[in-house]
Amino acid sequence: MSMQSFTGRPAPRAPRLLRAARRPRLLLACGLTLLLAACASTPPSTFYTLTPIPEAAGRAGDITGGRVSVGLGPVTFPQFLDRPQIVTRTGSNELSVNEFHRWGGALQDDFLRVWGEDLALLLSSSRVTLFPAESRAPLDFRVPAEVLAFEGGPDGAAVLKVRWSVMDDRLRHSLTAREDAYRCPIRGGSTAVAGADPQAATAARYTAVVAAMSQCLGAFSRDVAGVLARLPKPESPQPPPAPSSIITPVPPAPTPQR
Repeated sequence: MSMQSFTGRPAPRAPRLLRAARRPRLLLACGLTLLLAACASTPPSTFYTLTPIPEAAGRAGDITGGRVSVGLGPVTFPQFLDRPQIVTRTGSNELSVNEFHRWGGALQDDFLRVWGEDLALLLSSSRVTLFPAESRAPLDFRVPAEVLAFEGGPDGAAVLKVRWSVMDDRLRHSLTAREDAYRCPIRGGSTAVAGADPQAATAARYTAVVAAMSQCLGAFSRDVAGVLARLPKPESPQPPPAPSSIITPVPPAPTPQR
């Protein structure tokens, strides 16, 4: 007599239940395997910074004093450049944003930092202030800037286009206003070598792009320094005259005649 006929119930199907219970575990294991494989194939991120002109980068001595005091900034960037990823232009209306090649900090802050280093050396002045700053020291000039373009281009050159002015910080009026554009060749990193590591080739490409961008910033710094050197230093405002301590007698009013 079979088990089913004796009890009136079908026999338990243990093997099929066990297989059903194992399916979620197998799916989870497969998912983890794919995730680990994806992580293993994801390249590490590389971070970059702009560099000052060679004379400033290799300077050994200190800079003290100076003829003029200059405040740099504020500096504004277009929104498409104000991001942690390095942006390059692949066409007149097309940009490339690389997730694995990034700025070491905010591009706006890095631009201002290197610009300040360049001008301190070119003007031989330690009196260079970056805005916004807590310093309340009096300034001779203030140089705000609006960056319109600052990226590597598809034609093998980095581009910096900037609108800037020099203002008399005491009188609050503009002394000069300009818009300049700079193109600096991207040297190296563009030739693909057969059998070379693609990740290494991409890193070399971005290293060359950032070096060209730094060169453009250096050229801009030299032009700003040249303009500031030719401007006469503003005169310090004269203090208001001290009130006189001499009391001028007031003549008496005439006596009315009767």
